[in-house]
Amino acid sequence: MILIFKYIFPKRYIGLTLWPVIILKEQNLKHDEILINHERIHLQQQLELLILPFYILYFFEWIVGFIRYKSFHKAYRNISFEREAYQNEHRLDYIENRRLWSFVRYIFNAS
Repeated sequence: MILIFKYIFPKRYIGLTLWPVIILKEQNLKHDEILINHERIHLQQQLELLILPFYILYFFEWIVGFIRYKSFHKAYRNISFEREAYQNEHRLDYIENRRLWSFVRYIFNAS
């Protein structure tokens, strides 16, 4: 399910996935296949971690990244879940071919 709600997003962000919903900043983003694929990757990650552990790990990785990089954005971009989603968002068949727990290989490969 995709919802439009523009008031919760900081400037740089246009999409958010909170199981089982993808929330977008603007209606026209529903047609952005790359963005939707990125968010679908997050849905799969959340599902395989039984949802709550995903958010705990996500937040933990962000805190560690912020301490390491001293940058909100760089910490966000180095979260393993984001790294997997950004690296594979252009592969529109990625979800169908994705292996279980694929995000794990991105944990220790921060940039």
